Amino acid sequence: VKELDGYVRVQTFTEMDAGGNKSDAALPDDDCEIRIVLLDSDGAVAASGTGADCTLVIPSVHLWDGLKDPYLYTAVARLEYHGKTVDEIRCRFGVRTFHVDPEKGFFLNGRSYPLRGVSRHQDWKGLGNAITKEHHQKDMELIREIGANTVRLAHYQHDQYFYDLCDESGLVVWAEIPYISEHMANGRANTISQMKELIVQNYNHPCIVCWGVSNEITISTKNKKDMLDNHRELNELCHEMDPTRLTTLACYAMCGPFNRSAHITDLVSWNLYLGWYVPGLFLNDWWMRFFHFRYPNRCLGYSEYGCEAMPNLHSGKPRRGDHSEEYQTIYHEYMLKCFERNPYLWATHVWNMFDFAADARDQGGEAGMNHKGLVTFDRKIKKDSFYLYKAYWSDEPFVHIAGRRRADREESVTTVKVYTNQPKAALYADGKLMEEQTGDRVFNFRVPLNGTVTLEVRAGECRDTAVFHKVAVPNPAYKLVRKKSSSANWV
Repeated sequence: VKELDGYVRVQTFTEMDAGGNKSDAALPDDDCEIRIVLLDSDGAVAASGTGADCTLVIPSVHLWDGLKDPYLYTAVARLEYHGKTVDEIRCRFGVRTFHVDPEKGFFLNGRSYPLRGVSRHQDWKGLGNAITKEHHQKDMELIREIGANTVRLAHYQHDQYFYDLCDESGLVVWAEIPYISEHMANGRANTISQMKELIVQNYNHPCIVCWGVSNEITISTKNKKDMLDNHRELNELCHEMDPTRLTTLACYAMCGPFNRSAHITDLVSWNLYLGWYVPGLFLNDWWMRFFHFRYPNRCLGYSEYGCEAMPNLHSGKPRRGDHSEEYQTIYHEYMLKCFERNPYLWATHVWNMFDFAADARDQGGEAGMNHKGLVTFDRKIKKDSFYLYKAYWSDEPFVHIAGRRRADREESVTTVKVYTNQPKAALYADGKLMEEQTGDRVFNFRVPLNGTVTLEVRAGECRDTAVFHKVAVPNPAYKLVRKKSSSANWV
């Protein structure tokens, strides 16, 4: 990135009475002065000035540059009354540029920067949303481990601390309000209030690049005219309050590409589960190519895509709807290749990084849960799909034997899948080299089974092991037991 000067506008708001106390009374201009100091990450002064609304210049500004260099400055505003500092406030910020091209996707600081990441619900098992900083840190640690460079914070304001973590880590953020599923004619004032609060409270976070106005709003909407007008008002409000960022929304799968709600905001993304709720993974390619052909100047993304999996459910012949860990890997292997074939997508967000509570659901043998996460609700188990994404997105060398939780296998020759970001993988059975392959992220080895075999895979300096057993019949614990339920089921 070439060197350039950073222009930083600082606006401050004051309330004080003649005694230096907070008041609703106006502050006389000749009694006070506002001093602004911009500090670099070492605490040195990068720029300074005075005034309630001033623009400062940082020569050769150090840019906030995503995962590799999330550089932050600190703005210090001091209120001086009769020459004495009576209040001071500090706020971190970053300087960056971005734009989105309908053909080439997202750009950060002038260079192509495809946004590939996850959506996040912040609730934890046994805690709900009453989580500590340590829980937020653990979530960030897991998101960083797979190498994601963006996170969609769905579908509400998340803890301020997590926005801070995104600033520090370099994750690009989609922030949105809880205007979800059903438009309510008497709820417009609430959507406006929530959007104002979202923008005011989060304006200074460099991680945020877009404001989401709604999610799947066409699922149950009776008053289309009022709903569309509500969206237009939200879109205009965002541009008025924050002309530096873009607007977007997440459309429901049944919301067709011609739906007017999909053409109001600057960007658009779809929540599509083709290959999970409906058969046919190939439909993902067809759908996005049709939209891109029909609307070549519209920036398109995937805001949700995913597949449910329980770590205790497995199949040697995985299929849609079995909630097996194996089908989840097949699904995500296809989607990652699909995105490579269609690089114009401005952003893709896996649904979801973590399993989360969903009261209406009763699937996968556990009621009240959505199991599309790459990690379990308690954050203790990383599903195999977690390592698939790590192979695609992370530079940290690793190797992982998938399917290890399906330790009992009835086939005489079994396929062992390996994920790694190394170019070669060698498989050893009971200490003897079986095969070495050169490949790209996903490796498949055919292994004879007779009794118990201990496998080790080596990729560069990385090692991983797993043990498999030959059994006469499939382990019944691996199969989902179907039951009648009054709760909603989609598959």
